[in-house]
Amino acid sequence: MTTTAAWRSSPVKRLEAAIISALGYRACAALGATFQWRVEGLQHYDEIIRGGHQPIMAFWHGRILPATIYFKHRGIVVITSENFDGEWIAGIIERFGYRTARGSTSRGGAKALVQMKHDMEAGRPTGFTIDGPRGPARVAQPGAVWLSKATGNPVLPFHLEARRHWTINSWDRTQIPKPFSTVALVVGQPFVVPHDADDEHIEAARKQLEEELRILETRAIALASET
Repeated sequence: MTTTAAWRSSPVKRLEAAIISALGYRACAALGATFQWRVEGLQHYDEIIRGGHQPIMAFWHGRILPATIYFKHRGIVVITSENFDGEWIAGIIERFGYRTARGSTSRGGAKALVQMKHDMEAGRPTGFTIDGPRGPARVAQPGAVWLSKATGNPVLPFHLEARRHWTINSWDRTQIPKPFSTVALVVGQPFVVPHDADDEHIEAARKQLEEELRILETRAIALASET
């Protein structure tokens, strides 16, 4: 029996996931309600929608919490793993108005990407923590780039920084903004990967995405620190 099947067959584990999801959502929502936002570049998101396309939103894994709070209730489809942790995480983000494609870059990723392709064809935006789920940190995986090639929709990079925050000692250095902190969101220029892009072009686009996120991080840190 697989690990996924093992936990799903346990009523206790299913109840545990449901409880964690409910409590986690309330804690995240309460914390997020205190944030003060400074935003640059959001017009890129709106322009993509007005142009009849859907954004493929791309950001680093360590900024999941503020990203979830800010972009809630937009029907964005995100990948969550099929294991126990992925179950309660999905329960939290679905309460924030997200949809989920189950899988990861390490297991079930192809299935999740195909589902996201179908979701985009149905008019739904998607989101990627492009160095997740296990890293290496700040190294972009090709999923967002592949999806742009497959759908013709643009990749939309963005970064968030909190003026005051806790940093978890994890592989991705997860940042949790402190209550009432100023959080800066900087959205970059979108770009489309041509449908006939070869492996070399895809690798170039992946590196472009990494570089753009570094630039956005620098700007977001400055914006969050402004008085």
